[in-house]
Amino acid sequence: MDMTDLPGRRVPDAPQLRTLLLTDLCDSTTLVERLGDGPAAELFREHDRLVLKLQQQWRGRLIDRSDGLLLLFERPIDGLGFALDYVRGLREISQREPFVSRKLPIKARAGLHVGEVLTWRNSDEAVKVGAKPLEVEGLAKPMAGRLMAMARPGQVLISAVAEPLAHRAARELGERGQHLLWKSHGRWRFKGVPESQQIYEVGEPGIAPLRMPPASAKAWRDLPLWRRPAALAAEVAVLAGLAGGAWFVTRPQPAIAFHERDWVVVGDLRNLTGQKLLDDSLEQAFRISLEQSRYVNVLSDLKTRDTLARMQRPAGTALDRAIASEIALRDGARAVILPTVAEIGGRLRVSAEVIDPHTQTTVYAESADGQGAASALASIDEVTASLREKLGEALAAIESDSKPLPQVTTGNLDALRAYALGQASYASGKHQEALQLYERSTQLDPNFALAWLGQVRVQYSNVNAPGAIVPLRRAQGLRERLASREALYLDAWGAEFDSPADAIGKWVELAKLYPDFWAAQGNAALAFYTRNNFQEAVVYAKRNTAPQNELSAMGWDWLGRAQLGMEQYPDAAKSVETALRHGYKSSLRRKVAILAAQRDFATAGRFLDDLAPNDRHAYIERTSVALDSGKWRDAVATSQTGLTMARHQGGFDSRAMLLPMAVSTWLAGDTAAATRYCATAVNQALGALSAVENADAVEDAELALSASILMVRLGDRSLADRVLDVVDRQEKISAIPSVVELAVVLRAEQLKLASDPESAVKLLEPLLAGHERFQTRVALMGAYLDANQHAAALEQARWVRSRRGLAYIELECGYCLQALNVADSNAAMLAEAQALAGLGRAGDSARALQDFDRYWPVEILPAHLRVKRDELTAVSN
Repeated sequence: MDMTDLPGRRVPDAPQLRTLLLTDLCDSTTLVERLGDGPAAELFREHDRLVLKLQQQWRGRLIDRSDGLLLLFERPIDGLGFALDYVRGLREISQREPFVSRKLPIKARAGLHVGEVLTWRNSDEAVKVGAKPLEVEGLAKPMAGRLMAMARPGQVLISAVAEPLAHRAARELGERGQHLLWKSHGRWRFKGVPESQQIYEVGEPGIAPLRMPPASAKAWRDLPLWRRPAALAAEVAVLAGLAGGAWFVTRPQPAIAFHERDWVVVGDLRNLTGQKLLDDSLEQAFRISLEQSRYVNVLSDLKTRDTLARMQRPAGTALDRAIASEIALRDGARAVILPTVAEIGGRLRVSAEVIDPHTQTTVYAESADGQGAASALASIDEVTASLREKLGEALAAIESDSKPLPQVTTGNLDALRAYALGQASYASGKHQEALQLYERSTQLDPNFALAWLGQVRVQYSNVNAPGAIVPLRRAQGLRERLASREALYLDAWGAEFDSPADAIGKWVELAKLYPDFWAAQGNAALAFYTRNNFQEAVVYAKRNTAPQNELSAMGWDWLGRAQLGMEQYPDAAKSVETALRHGYKSSLRRKVAILAAQRDFATAGRFLDDLAPNDRHAYIERTSVALDSGKWRDAVATSQTGLTMARHQGGFDSRAMLLPMAVSTWLAGDTAAATRYCATAVNQALGALSAVENADAVEDAELALSASILMVRLGDRSLADRVLDVVDRQEKISAIPSVVELAVVLRAEQLKLASDPESAVKLLEPLLAGHERFQTRVALMGAYLDANQHAAALEQARWVRSRRGLAYIELECGYCLQALNVADSNAAMLAEAQALAGLGRAGDSARALQDFDRYWPVEILPAHLRVKRDELTAVSN
C-alpha cells in the first residue's frame, strides 16, 4: 500500500528555511564484514551515542538514518558544528580497540546546505506500518545529498548559500572557530540542477582532506565554455532558462511578517577580508543603501547603541545575531540584517542574511560577488535591493527611490571610512571630533555631498548657524549626489537660509513623505512651535517620541514646550520628566519654566541650582525667575553673568542677552541704562543683518524689533524707524510671520507714544488669529487703556495675566523676550486694576491690586510702577 493512501496523513506545512545536513558512513558494509557482528554492533552503539550527544549539543533534529543521517537545524553554524564534531568523534572511535589494531579508519562524508523544505508529520497509523514520524522534502534535500555524495571520506562540503552564514558565525565555535580552514573548490554542476554551484570545504587542520572532490556522472566541475562540448553548453543553457523561468513563477512569498515602515536592526558588518579599511566604510555604505527605502526603516546606530547601554552591555559590544536580535525585540524591530564581506576565490563577496529576532533563524540570505574592493559598493546595492524586494517592497519603488551608492556616497573608501567614523562620533555626542572627521572626508573627496551635509548638521547642533553656511553651499552644489530623502532634507535647510518663510512647508513635505525620518518630524514641530501654532507642533512632536527614534528625548522636550505654551501644565510636566528620564538635560530649563509659570518659585529655585553654571542659555531662565520673584538685584547680576559668558562665546547670543539685561536694569529702576542696552542690541542686530550671508538673520530681525519695542515703551523712538526700514528691505525675512507681527507691534507702540492709541488698536486687532505673540496682546492691552476702552482692556489684561506658560516658553530670538513677557504677566494685574477702575468697579480694582501686591510688594517696586500703583490705589479706595 502506498504511504500517501494511509488514513490521517497530514498536508505539508508551508515552506520553511532550514539547514540540512546529510552524512554517510563510508564503506559501512566493509566495516561490518571485517569486524564481525559483535564488534560491529559495538561500533554502531558507540556511533549512536555520539549522534545523540551531538544532537543535543547542536540542537539538531534527526529525520532519517540508515548508513547515513539526515538532520535539520535552525542555523547553519549548528549544522556545521555537528558535522565537524561528528567527523572528529568518528576519528576518535577508530583510534580505540578493536578498530585501531585492525587498522580500520572510521570516516564519514557530509554535505551541508540551506534551503526551503516542506515538512509534515505522518499519522500514527502510517508510523506503525513503517513511515517516518516526520517527512522532509524539497529541492534543498537533493542538493545536500549531491554535496554529501561527492565528498571524500572525512570531508565536509557546504553550499554557497550556507558558507557565508556559517563563516560569519564561526566565532560562536570558540577558539576552534578561529582555526578552521575554509577552502573553495570552484563551481560545480550537478545532474538535474540547471545552475552551477560554488562548493566549499570546511575542516580542522590535520583532519580535513582539503582536496578537490572527485568528479562523477552526477557532479562535475563547471569548466569554461571553450573546454566543454558545444552540445553540452546548449543543453545547459536550455535547462537554465527553463529552471529560471520556473523559479520566478513559483518563488515563495516572504517567510517573515514584514510590512511597510517596519523596522530592521543592522548588525555589525563581519569583515573576513583582513582589510581594516572595509570595516567601517562598508557598514556605513550598507546602511546608506538600505536607508534609501521608504518601505524599510533602519534603526539608527545611535539608537542601537543607546539600547545596548540600557541592556547594561559595555560600549563596543559587537552586534552579532544574539545581541542584535535582543535589540530588535526591545525596540520593536521586525528583522535583523547581518552583513558580511569576504574574499572568496579571488573575488570580493558581499552577503547579508535576514534574521527573525524571535527565533534568531535565518529567513533570507543574499550575496553578490565583484572584483576587488572597488566592486563593494555596487555589490551592496545589489544585495540590499534583493533584500528589500524579499521583504515585500515593490520593484518599481526600489528603482525609483534608489540611487547607486558610488553616486550618493563616494568611491574613495578612505573618505567613506572617515565619514563613517564621523557618524559614530556624532552619535556619541562628540561633535567637534565628528566635524573634524566630516571635514577630513570632504578633503579626500570634495564631491562627497553627505559629508558636507554632516558638517551642516554638526554646526547646527553646536548652535553655530554661521559655521553651517559654507558646507551648506557646497552640499547644494552637489545635490544630485544625494539620495532622495537627503536631497529634500538639504532643500529644507536651504530654505531656512534663503527663504525662511517657505521652510515650514519644506519640513512638512519631508515629514509627510518620510513619516519615520525623525529629523523631518522634529524640525516640522519646531517650525510650528516658533509660530505659536502649538496644536500642530504637538502633532509632529508626538511622532518624534517614537521608541525607535534615537532622539526621542528631544521629541518629548518639544512636546512639553508646546503643551506649556497651551497652559497644559500637568501634561507639560509629564513630557519634560520623560525627556529628562531619557537623558535630555536641557529639559531641566523647561522644568524650571513650568514651575515658575505656576509661581512655585521655591521648587523652581532648587532646579535652577542644578543647571550647569557654564550653560549661558540657562541664565535666561535664571533672570526671568528672579524678575518674576521681584528680586531685581539678583536679576541684574544674573543677566550680567549671562551676558558676559555670551560675549565671550560671541555670535548671536552675545546680542540676544542684551535684552534680558535691559529688562532687569529697567525694573531695578535704571531706565537710562535699560535704554542703552536696548540701543546696543538694536545696533548690533542691524549690523549683523547687513552681512551678505547671515545664518541668524531671522533671529537678528526679531531681536532688533523686540529691543525697539522696549525702547519705545521707555519713551525713546530714535531707532524705531531705522529698524522698520532695514527689516522691510530684508526680502527673505520680511515675510516671516513673527517678524511681520513684531513690526506691527513696534508701529503700534510708536502710535501710542504719539498719543494715537485708536490707530494702534486698528493695527493690532487683526493679529488676534489664535497664534499671536505675547507682546501683541501686551501692546493691545495698553492701547485699549490709552483709548479708554476699558472693557476690551480688561479682557486683554486677564489674557496676559493668565498666559504665563506662553510668557516663559514663547520662542523668538532665542527666548530674548522671555524676561519682558514674564514681567508683563505680573504688570498686567495693574492694567486689570486700571480697567476695572475705569469701569467703575472699585472693589474689583482693589482686589486686583491686592493680587499685584502679593507678587510684587510695593516696597520693592521701581519708581515708574510705584507711581502707577499709588494712583490706582487712590482711585480704588
